[in-house]
Amino acid sequence: AAVPSQVVPGADPSVRQLCFCWGPAEMLVCETLFGRRGGSRSRSRRPLLPAALSRCVAGTGEAGPSSSRVFVVRKDQDIYIQTLRKLFNESHGIFLGLQRSEEELAGKPRKAQLVQVSKNYRSVIRACMEDMHQAAISTREPALQSQYSTQVSILSAMELIWNLCEILFVEAAAAGPLLLRLLDWVRLHVCDVDNMVREVLSSEQPSKHELFWNVVDIFVLQGRMDEARHLLSKEATAHPSSGNMYKILDDLMKKMPVPSLGNTQTLTEMELKWQHWHEECQRYLQDGTFASDPRMESICKILLGDEDAILEKKELMTTWYHFLVTRLLYSHPTVKPMELRFYAQAGNTRISSLDLFQGGESSPEPLDTILMAAFEFEIHQVIKECSIALSNWWFVAHLTDLLDHCKLLQSHNLYFGSNMREFLLLEYASGLFSHHSLWQLGVDYFDHCPEYGRVYLELHIERIPLNTEQKALKVLRICEQRQMHEQVRSICKIMAMKALRNNRLGSALSWSIRAKDAAFATLISDRFLKDYCERGSFSDLDLIDNLGPSMLLSDRLTFLGKYREFHRLYGEQRFKEAAQLLLMLMTAHIAPCSFWMTLLTDALPLLEQKEVIFSAEQTYELMGCLEDLTVGKSEKQKFQDDNETTKVEMLRLALARNLARVIVKEGTLEGS
Repeated sequence: AAVPSQVVPGADPSVRQLCFCWGPAEMLVCETLFGRRGGSRSRSRRPLLPAALSRCVAGTGEAGPSSSRVFVVRKDQDIYIQTLRKLFNESHGIFLGLQRSEEELAGKPRKAQLVQVSKNYRSVIRACMEDMHQAAISTREPALQSQYSTQVSILSAMELIWNLCEILFVEAAAAGPLLLRLLDWVRLHVCDVDNMVREVLSSEQPSKHELFWNVVDIFVLQGRMDEARHLLSKEATAHPSSGNMYKILDDLMKKMPVPSLGNTQTLTEMELKWQHWHEECQRYLQDGTFASDPRMESICKILLGDEDAILEKKELMTTWYHFLVTRLLYSHPTVKPMELRFYAQAGNTRISSLDLFQGGESSPEPLDTILMAAFEFEIHQVIKECSIALSNWWFVAHLTDLLDHCKLLQSHNLYFGSNMREFLLLEYASGLFSHHSLWQLGVDYFDHCPEYGRVYLELHIERIPLNTEQKALKVLRICEQRQMHEQVRSICKIMAMKALRNNRLGSALSWSIRAKDAAFATLISDRFLKDYCERGSFSDLDLIDNLGPSMLLSDRLTFLGKYREFHRLYGEQRFKEAAQLLLMLMTAHIAPCSFWMTLLTDALPLLEQKEVIFSAEQTYELMGCLEDLTVGKSEKQKFQDDNETTKVEMLRLALARNLARVIVKEGTLEGS
């Protein structure tokens, strides 16, 4: 089937050529500066895109003579409809439960479990449909009302299709119970007549209501015999003269054999009973028992499965599949699943039920095509037609996954590698990743795609905008749980760079440590040290005080941590330990040479203490460091900064004074 097309509002390729670029979940379409030329191209046309790309959002404003516009074309616009969030969120839980059920519920009957999963999916669809219906009633905006009503129709069609697939493929109802399931399906989904039934039954004298016989016919067409007999009893009471005729019809309806869900009788017994009952109906009709009342005669013909008599009531059935099920009820109640194809596509008249019902007056709608494919047991055709007709991947992805668990798709692989289930789940999850919050659901869908899920997750998770640290931590946790080391490093680097740009050094250092990025940790450590030199104090003390083993990531980070430890020891007046650490930072060359002057300046208060802190050996080492710092500088460099020159002189004086004090002290100790 040809894929329908969609117009992009505001773009006119008859005036300018268009270019486009595909993205993971969107397509960018933009106008170029190249105009159209040639007579064949001068006709007014608009760009056409596949219907799956059903909505677009224009970028720039009004286009001037030389301006161009960019259009963002999304292929899963339904994801952005707020009222459908329940559908995506609740079905996600059902999906995960189904994936885990293989191991956890292995002892339970598999079919019953899968049928229950299918019903859970349908209940979510129906709940969303109810919410959407209420939203359509409550809104006063015509545009929104139209949108909600459209979504109600789409959800209703989705449940209709899903329910039929549940009966035919998941439950795989056998002959007998199959017809009962189809009758329930028709009663549930053909609701147009419910208002008529309520109107008649709520009237004071139902038998005199103008729609009374229509309601009786509806009950008969849907196999609701008890309700039809109840109404006819009211008519019989009102017309005693025709009592015998009503009694005979009531007796026929009462004795009509129906398949049993309890398997209390065999199909052969059922068919024999039905044949005898059918012959009895035929005899009363031929005897002219109901000839005096055309309405009752029509009901008798319906009981005999007369196609013409049933088709006369098509206005009451409203759909061709209602006609098909009614036709089966009164002509072949023990129909086998594989015989449905014969009745749906071509019966005794060699005309399909659809053509019989429509009379060949119109071409089938997409819904008709999908249901017909289901009745013909063409599972892959059902999935294909649903993919084309529906505006998102939710339906086909979840239905295909369920059918795959039913072992119905095992033989069908796609030519490019992945099977159909995985392909559709990947498409659905990719659409979820274009949403600012639903992307979290997409992660679990990728997890259950064994062949390409990991690759898709890696590609999509890198494109998630990390707007806040909370979101970044959420993405990071997902990557760490799946050992996606490259993505973990990438996220941490991005967040570290963002924090650094905003001058949030603590956050930047934390992210760089988490990324195990030594080069970036060195860069941020330098910024910390630079800020200390400018302000005389450290920021983010809690982080630096608790670096622990992380400080070994880079030499500069190690120095930062140790230098902060020196300040802490000094603040606690543990001067000897502080002096030993300060000297170690310089002699072990952990400190960068550019920071030596700062360290030596930090030594000044220790040199000036009343108590001698540095030993003679340590003082000589400090002197050596000072000379290493100043040696090799030209005279111009040496006296360029008066402040630095003053510091050097003060240090030399303090070191000489400290050495003298140490020698006197050590000599005194030796003399004693």
